Amino acid sequence: MPVPGLGPYDDGNIFARILRGEIPCRKIFENEHALAFHDIAPQAPVHVLVIPKLPYVSFADFSAKASPEAIAGFVRAVGQVARDLGLDEPGYRLIASMGADGGQEVPHFHVHLIGGTRLGRMVTPAEA
Repeated sequence: MPVPGLGPYDDGNIFARILRGEIPCRKIFENEHALAFHDIAPQAPVHVLVIPKLPYVSFADFSAKASPEAIAGFVRAVGQVARDLGLDEPGYRLIASMGADGGQEVPHFHVHLIGGTRLGRMVTPAEA
């Protein structure tokens, strides 16, 4: 079933291809529920993507369809990656974009874990 504003899951998206091993990534963590790897265009000294291993288009899709075990496993993976990278102190930011207005570029739910520096404002106005 399509997610409003996003359409059905596209099995050819880059994250699906990474999960299948068709495209390499700089992996830093993997468990049965999630894969974490360095972003190819980092926006901060630490910029990691954490993706679920199953095909969810967005957070709305993931939160509605994933099993309780998959949700817990994914959330725990995000926390483990942050701890492994030493980001608990001084802090970090999690970003999950959804849909065109949210700036989602890849139609596979993912979280950006960003840190390693003092981060600026969370939201800046879009250019008109």
